[in-house]
Formats: sequence, structure tokens, C-alpha cells
Amino acid sequence: MKVLLVNKFLFAKGGDAISTLDTGRILEAHGHEVVFWGMDHPDNPPWPFADLFVSHVNYENAGGPGGKARTAMNILYSFEAREKMAALLEKTKPDLVHLNNFAHQLGPSVLDVIKKHGIPTVMTMHDYKMVCPVYTMLCNGRVCEKCKNGRFYHCGLNRCTKGSLFKSMVNVAEMYLHHRMLHIYDKIDLYISPSRFLKNKVEEMGLKGEVAYLPNCVDVSGFVPCFEWREKSIVYVGRLSHEKGVETLIDAVKNIHGVRLKIIGDGPLKANLEEKVKNENIGNVVFLGYRTGQNLHNEIRNSMFLAIPSEWYENSPRVVIEAFALGKPVVGARIGGIPELVQDWETGLTFTSGDVDDLRKKINLMLNSNTRISQLGKNGRAFVVQQAEPTVYYRRLLECYGRARQLNHNDTVRR
Repeated sequence: MKVLLVNKFLFAKGGDAISTLDTGRILEAHGHEVVFWGMDHPDNPPWPFADLFVSHVNYENAGGPGGKARTAMNILYSFEAREKMAALLEKTKPDLVHLNNFAHQLGPSVLDVIKKHGIPTVMTMHDYKMVCPVYTMLCNGRVCEKCKNGRFYHCGLNRCTKGSLFKSMVNVAEMYLHHRMLHIYDKIDLYISPSRFLKNKVEEMGLKGEVAYLPNCVDVSGFVPCFEWREKSIVYVGRLSHEKGVETLIDAVKNIHGVRLKIIGDGPLKANLEEKVKNENIGNVVFLGYRTGQNLHNEIRNSMFLAIPSEWYENSPRVVIEAFALGKPVVGARIGGIPELVQDWETGLTFTSGDVDDLRKKINLMLNSNTRISQLGKNGRAFVVQQAEPTVYYRRLLECYGRARQLNHNDTVRR
């Protein structure tokens, strides 16, 4: 089978890109032919058909009024993406298209061409973009479900897109155009959700269409576990932004003596968090910056456990699965898809999201459970082997592809 894998970024940038690349490797390992398509980017490897990738665009720096207008039009409907997808389909003739994160830089205009060719199409959802204009289901830093059942105008009323009325209204127009006028997402045969929470939430919020549950995968052969801890440290890995709850984590550990919090990552709150640590003279918190590969693995492997203090509806955080693969338990917020992975006294401990006192209590419980940390890490590793190993993922993925082909055939017959 020839599969066209689509993602806006096609290098190791974020969980959606890594999952897309992993899916491609797994399919190729089982004898399938894979074609990748996305946005041209200076960090891309030399992909085949790169001449048909969509032009690189940085929406964070759109320029003056003219640039903002072009950006808005591109978000609403990209003719470049549609034309380049049409050329790619003619050249490669895939049997199935597997979409991932493609909003804005690529855009759903490609669905018109894919549907015209009658190709079965699946989409793995990595966030809530199908039901939320800003994809996070956050409004002014708090969880929000006001756009339920297509009431997208709330995004404009509350300026949900970075506090900008213009950007918010572009996202509102985008959602009404795609969902109410063009019904463009009806052309996806099957949605895939990596967590049960996301599946249930998008259905509750009004998403039309069938959604299959398929957990993310990790190849454990690339993760050497360490079930004992080598230093009394807690590790946070991720974006430094409000919804990630890093400030809550810092407040929880600042009065716990004898343990160090290592913060790995970058983001818009980094300077503020560093200033907070300095001004409050918090001596047990260090910022290590962005780490990847074995450098990242070593920091996690040497620690006691990983913390994920999120304050938004996390989908299925890849960092949790990777920590398990490295033999480490996780202290995680009881929100979104995190509790599906972090089971109390099985693979870690959960706490009430945003509650500093509860988080501090669970951290102390873990620190005082030295004899149990090793077993929790072993349980996490076993969970990954049983539920997220590539052979398990591949079998379930083929079931999703088969279902999409069936739904596509039924739709063709009806038409």
C-alpha cells in the first residue's frame, strides 16, 4: 500500500511531527511505500517531492497590514496548497492519505483535491482544532468550552487568539467557513484520536464523523531504562507556557529541601520563570534549556521521576510515554488524557490540576517512597511494551486504514 503522510512540519518539532515521522518508519518497516508532504522549511531533511511542498510561512511574524491580509487569506483557503497537492497526487497516486497537523500552514483546501480523487482519508487529531478555533480549548488561560456545537463566535468575543481581535476574528471566520459553509471536514473518512479523552471531548463538543482510538507509540528499543535513581531530582520536559503549569510546579517544589527540579525546554514564559526563581531566591530549580536525544534521555534516566503539571486538556503527552520507556514514573495533573497514562501507584501519582498544595503533597509522597519508585518505573515500561510498542500500533493502524477505506467506499456508493 502507498500512504501519503501529511504534516505541516516534517522534522523533529513537537509531538505531532515526531508521531508522523514514526508512523512513516513503521509503515516502511512493514513493506509499505510512504510519501511525505508538508511545508518547506530550512530544518527539513532532503525530502522527495520537496518541490511540491507548500512555501514556508511564519505566522508569528506576518509583517505589516499586507502580510497580515495574505496570512488571513491563506488560513481561510490556500490555493497554493490545493494546487501542489493536486500535482503530488497525480505524480504519486497514493492508496490512502493520512493527515496529521495541517491547519493554517497547509490548510483544509487539500481535502477538496483528495476527495476529487476518491482517496480514503484519515486524520490523526493532536489537539482540539476540529472543535476550537485556537485548538487548546483555553480562553485567557483557563479551560473553556463555550464554542461547543459550533458557537465559534465566542473566540472573537473573548479575543482568544493571543488577545488579538483581528487574529481571533480570522479564526472565527475560518471555523464557520470550513465547518458551516464548505463542510470541508466532512471529506475526512475517519478521525483518529491518541487518547480516549480527546475522542470523547471532540464528540461532546459536536464533531461530526467517526472517531477511532489509537494510542501513540514509542519504539522501546531506542530507550535504555534505568529503574533506580542516580540523583535526587525531578524533571520537567516541555514548552514553557502558562497552560503547561510550570509556575505551579516551581511553587510546589520551592520549599522541598534536598531535591532539585530540572526544567528542560523553552517557550514564551522562560524569562518570567527565570526571574521568578531569581527574585524568590529559589535555589533548587535549574533551567537546562532545550535538550534532545541522549542528552534528554540521560537527564530523565538519572532522575527520580518526571512531572507533568498541565493546566489544559492535554491529549496524550508523548513525554509521559517516553519517561515510562526510560523506566521512570510520572507525577501528572489529573486533566485531559494524562490519567489514562498515569495510574495512581501503578505508573506514578496524579494530582488536582493547578493545585499547588496537592502537587506538593504528591511530590513528597513520591520522594518518601524510594522502595516503590523502582517498581512504578518497571510498571511504566511494561505499559509501553504492551500498549504503545510499534507492532501493536501497526496492527491497530491497519485496522483504522481498513475502516477508512470501507467508509470511503460506502460514501462513493451513496454518491
